Amino acid sequence: MLNDSNLDDYIRRLRSGERVALAQAMTLVESVHPNHQALSTRLLDSIMPYTGNALRLGVTGTPGAGKSTFLEAFGMLLIHQGLKVAVIAVDPSSPVSGGSILGDKTRMTELSRAESAFIRPVPSSGHLGGASQRARELMLLCEAAGYDVVLVETVGVGQSETEVARMVDCFISLQIAGGGDELQGIKKGIMEMADLIIINKDDGDNRQNVAITRHMYESALHILRRKYDEWQPQVLTCSALEKRGMAQIWQAINDFRNALSATGRLREVRQQQAIEWLQRQTEEEALHQLFARPDFDHYFHQTLQEVRDNQLSPRTGLRQLSEFLQHHYFI
Repeated sequence: MLNDSNLDDYIRRLRSGERVALAQAMTLVESVHPNHQALSTRLLDSIMPYTGNALRLGVTGTPGAGKSTFLEAFGMLLIHQGLKVAVIAVDPSSPVSGGSILGDKTRMTELSRAESAFIRPVPSSGHLGGASQRARELMLLCEAAGYDVVLVETVGVGQSETEVARMVDCFISLQIAGGGDELQGIKKGIMEMADLIIINKDDGDNRQNVAITRHMYESALHILRRKYDEWQPQVLTCSALEKRGMAQIWQAINDFRNALSATGRLREVRQQQAIEWLQRQTEEEALHQLFARPDFDHYFHQTLQEVRDNQLSPRTGLRQLSEFLQHHYFI
């Protein structure tokens, strides 16, 4: 088990690509036990010089779009090209156990058996957007372990698309045709975040529907403001089941990386993401510290009860809480 005395040895094993060491390091980083915080911080600080060399990809999409089938077909293509692939699969959390419900290793059997692949199911733990609070740090561990491509798969509901788009280099939206929600996908702003839109299940009787849907998305992209000046988002099609179209998708991803790297934009994006991550973590820690104070916690719940009973408006409740903070902590 990872502890203070063997931390250096674990880092060495992690750097050599040992999957057991990577898995145990991830378990440590995910732990919320107070006794593990200092050690996980030391671990992350030690590996930082070895991070940043992987291509970070985010994959999201509506339920039933075939994300796991796509990731397996795409991941195997990369492995056949000599690359090491890590998948961080953010699953919905069980309301009972808190663990992952879907268990992506059981849905990506070929990829999970590959020596050059690593799959880590991560429960969303109720975190906003369905993306694990520690997903960014798990990516860093994968990079330190020598993985060339790190894919973050998310549940594709709520604000998960925004969460993933803010932690990866290239954000991929996986869609299907004929489901009746093509226009909904355009309306909810997915077009503004996606660097690539991939329409899966381009096979059998569905091929005509895919062609129509592709035209709809391409038309919409031409009237929307670009996310980056250097890149015009593309719409591609594939059949993950038949393992067709994967090479074209990989080429498009490389074109995206080259376009943004040539101007230094990719480096700027990563720097901004790191700043945003620190800001969000700081806000969460500040709230945690605030509610750990018994006097504020009591006053907050008292105010909450008054708002619930219609004795106060929410605006007045907020004003009273603000005045309480100023009087007790900021003056």
